[in-house]
Amino acid sequence: MTTEFIGKGSSTLVIVLHEIYGMNQFMKETCRLISELGSDVVCPNLIDRKVPFDYSEADEAYHHFTENIGFSTAIKKVNSIIMDHNAKYEKILIVGYSIGATIAWLCSEDEKIDGIIGFYGSRIRNYTEISPKSPTLLLFPETEHSFQVDELIKKLEKENVEVLKLEGLHGFSDPYSPNYHPVSAQEGFDKLLDVVQMAIDG
Repeated sequence: MTTEFIGKGSSTLVIVLHEIYGMNQFMKETCRLISELGSDVVCPNLIDRKVPFDYSEADEAYHHFTENIGFSTAIKKVNSIIMDHNAKYEKILIVGYSIGATIAWLCSEDEKIDGIIGFYGSRIRNYTEISPKSPTLLLFPETEHSFQVDELIKKLEKENVEVLKLEGLHGFSDPYSPNYHPVSAQEGFDKLLDVVQMAIDG
């Protein structure tokens, strides 16, 4: 299993959780941009593949995850990273995209986590009972094909949770996705950078 790690000697660690496709160019660029703020970044390979899936292989990627990995295994990998690094870092943040955002949400009741940012985690709708222990920012598109975004937002109105709805579709942050929305991508990334910068500044 390949894990991307960018070390800056920082007291803040950002765990980046990729989309269902794996550690593709978008995830690598995201890690690099976050690290440029001065944080350490780790992006675990949650699908156990050296080569990520192509966007045209969405169905294959989904079946690979559900049949060979699953949420419980992915959560264990993230928890292992948190346990291994908790003593070294003053703050640990999790940033997740799509299925990675849902995994981040499922880890959010861990008090060792200092903040979570999740982009279009559509499966969060199946786990609305979760109550994050730290500030959590969730960003959803205006429209999702499988559920009503506004209905989910109402269910997520709880302590420590902020939800934003941005223009576009699932995948709006990814410049390599056919659903890329430049304005929403920039707005979302600015929010992400603000959260990371606040953590670094203490």
